Amino acid sequence: QVQLVESGGGLVQAGGSLRLSCEASGRTFSSRSMGWFRQAPGKEREFVASRSWTGSTLYEESVKGRFTISRNNARNTVYLQMNSLKPEDTAVYYCSASKPNAFGLITQSRTYDYWGQGTQVTVSS
Repeated sequence: QVQLVESGGGLVQAGGSLRLSCEASGRTFSSRSMGWFRQAPGKEREFVASRSWTGSTLYEESVKGRFTISRNNARNTVYLQMNSLKPEDTAVYYCSASKPNAFGLITQSRTYDYWGQGTQVTVSS
């Protein structure tokens, strides 16, 4: 079992920046793909960014060039640096982890077996 704890959300003005962190429990972090998803009110959860255990990185089209996902395997932590934030980025952001050495589309939520509790990001105009 993996526990994921997100932090770093908050309220920011449009154009501002936030960095989300997600710390995972356990010893197999480096062999797990890690993803960030978000869910806005009244909308379905959507993919934001992912970093696989093999080193692949993918972003949702609307965040390319603004968001950066990174991971520190020594600290069991994945980050999401969010710059040039827009009001439409407002959502609850969830961190996710796959099983060790799992293969699957890292943009799909079904690839991930573990989820954090979510952290609210609110961007004011």
